[in-house]
Amino acid sequence: MHDLDTREWLLTNGLGSFASGTVSDVRTRTYHGWLFAATNPPSGRTLLFSHLEASLEVLGSVVALGTNFWGNGQVEPTGYELLRCFDINPVPKWIWGQDNWQLTRQLVMPYGLVETGDWGLGNLKPPLGIRGNGEDNLYCPLPTTHSPFCQRILIQYRYNGTDTAILRLRLLIAERDFHHQQTASPRLQFSELLGQQQVCLQAKNAGHFGIPWHLRWTQGKYQTDAVWYWNYGLPEETKRGLGDKEDLYSPGYLIVILQPGDTVTLEARVGFPDSMAGVLTSETFAEAVEAEQERLSQIFGWSKGGTGGWGLGTGEEFSNTQYFSTRGCANDFSTRRYANAQYKSPIPNPQSPLWQQLIKASDQFIVYRASIAGPTVIAGYHWFNDWGRNTLIALPGLALVPRRFDLAKGVLRTFGHYCRHGLIPNAFLDVNGEPIYNSIDAALWWIETLGLYLEATQDWEFLAEQFPTVQQIYKAFVGSTHFNVQIDATDELVSWDAPGVALTWMDVVIGADPVTPRYGKPVEINALWYSALCWLSQWAERLSQLEFGEPVRLTKQAQRYAQQAQRVKTSLQKFWNPHLGYLYDTIEPDDRRNFQVRPNAVLALSLHHCAFSEQQGCQVLDLATVSLLTPYGLRSLDPGDPEYKGRYEGNQEQRDRAYHQGTIWAWLIGPYIRAWQRFYPQRSLPFDWQPLLDHFFFDACLGSISEIFDGDAPHKPRGAIAQAWSVAEVIRHIK
Repeated sequence: MHDLDTREWLLTNGLGSFASGTVSDVRTRTYHGWLFAATNPPSGRTLLFSHLEASLEVLGSVVALGTNFWGNGQVEPTGYELLRCFDINPVPKWIWGQDNWQLTRQLVMPYGLVETGDWGLGNLKPPLGIRGNGEDNLYCPLPTTHSPFCQRILIQYRYNGTDTAILRLRLLIAERDFHHQQTASPRLQFSELLGQQQVCLQAKNAGHFGIPWHLRWTQGKYQTDAVWYWNYGLPEETKRGLGDKEDLYSPGYLIVILQPGDTVTLEARVGFPDSMAGVLTSETFAEAVEAEQERLSQIFGWSKGGTGGWGLGTGEEFSNTQYFSTRGCANDFSTRRYANAQYKSPIPNPQSPLWQQLIKASDQFIVYRASIAGPTVIAGYHWFNDWGRNTLIALPGLALVPRRFDLAKGVLRTFGHYCRHGLIPNAFLDVNGEPIYNSIDAALWWIETLGLYLEATQDWEFLAEQFPTVQQIYKAFVGSTHFNVQIDATDELVSWDAPGVALTWMDVVIGADPVTPRYGKPVEINALWYSALCWLSQWAERLSQLEFGEPVRLTKQAQRYAQQAQRVKTSLQKFWNPHLGYLYDTIEPDDRRNFQVRPNAVLALSLHHCAFSEQQGCQVLDLATVSLLTPYGLRSLDPGDPEYKGRYEGNQEQRDRAYHQGTIWAWLIGPYIRAWQRFYPQRSLPFDWQPLLDHFFFDACLGSISEIFDGDAPHKPRGAIAQAWSVAEVIRHIK
């Protein structure tokens, strides 16, 4: 490999912790490092272990294998020039080499939610046999608790060559929030305690103790050698107009003498050493990889060891045409038509490499949230937390299509439990306190997703359990709730008007000014409202038949909901713009119409229940196809609009102003396909999957799908490198 390849890789552990970096092993982001530990899953993500800076000595010649950007623009050393190949599957693997030697490194982050195990956090003294470095001491202020969490990463090096080699591994560490950079300071110090083939580390900053963690290894001699490395450069942050310099601390380095065929395995783990963790051996790494394969095979029903794969830098050319034709996946996805009860149809072949890679990618977003003691969905990596709206939109692809019904049920139950004033949380706090409810549509998406879950499972007992929450949402919307969300008595459409907030998915606010406020009656919100009323009518009728309540009262409710749905269906015609052949994006509080061409009209056509005619649907799709459709999803605004911004770049404000003003959103390809299949069931889908699948395999974050893309060609991927609803919507339609 002769180029400095900055495409990225990602490992996660089901708790919000992650490891990430680039193909060429150079750090380009604040979010690159080998152990970002979620101290309050899935939040409190803290960089503890940045990386190991490696050099190899063979026959007296020393080569540096690392690659670093520095604040002055230099790249040094240039270890990537010795990188022969990189592979992402089943775990990231690098191979460096010259004529007489080869060094392989692999990383794996084991799943962190375990039945047993202990972080070793608490007012505990260091275990016996650990000695202090000078006067340093370790202390953890957290209470002693038995924890089901295990936060760790394993690294393994394998040497092959004709002569003995000496591998030097210098530790680069930190103690900082994952959004910010570390700066060397006399106030920031690191304690170090040495033991038998292990070192315990803990930061102390202005009198406050950090998270204790330890590194252990199977062979080698550790040498204390404290030094700061100043002024690492982070060019991706430079592009984003954010802090782009980092200082990392090195407490010392490990020297390992390697004979041909030797390996050395290292483990970085949060907490003090624990005898329950077992002995670290050369087999530990392979066992961890096997355990992850076993976990995935049990969830998704594929054979162990079968996760597909692709090699980069191996000299094998990947042929997409051959890939589809030889793996049993149709080249022409456009002729497929999916019934409403789509999840009852057979899922793709669980042994298909394409399917397995998509499902593996989807699993990275499923995490445990400690504050609610249940499952949730990380919206995207690296910087997003879990968001209600994103979770509910992504849930059909992440859980229903792969038949993770218990997961879907758990998420729906959790969000339903936290329904307040008819609103579903858009975000959870990481400590005690009420969640954040700044969303008008999360409650309506909850009903829509609940409906899809029930269609898939026929779980009417769960409907009976959740129906009071459904009615709470209905009553709150009818009677008015926060943000002046209410039903307009004149047309029974949902309206809202609150300054300084943005409550739809186009939710950017700069200062106190929403970029796309969408006050009044947004089209997709009212389409969701119509679909919700249809669901309510069906569910009340169903419950009356199954005797889950008072049959007479439920039957009357079903009739009332159906009648209201019909009135809303009639009122939705207010959104029809006959001159443009499209739907108005919003009807504003003063009754003006917003005639911008946005994808929200397509969203309105894609729901389980649709209020618009075949002629209207076809006209909307025709214009959306011309104005919004791209190889990677739908643009958020027609390029012909004066407010269109074709590139998502610059500082935070510049990017925010472009976020919903032309930027392509990959997840919107799902609603577009569902609408197309509804209104053009006999016509080929005017969308070629190949560019998006090429992106999944070979671009940005290898094995995942980016959040957004530039509206203008060549549609460069932007935003989060791995986004839950982007992956989920592809899963819903790649069959």
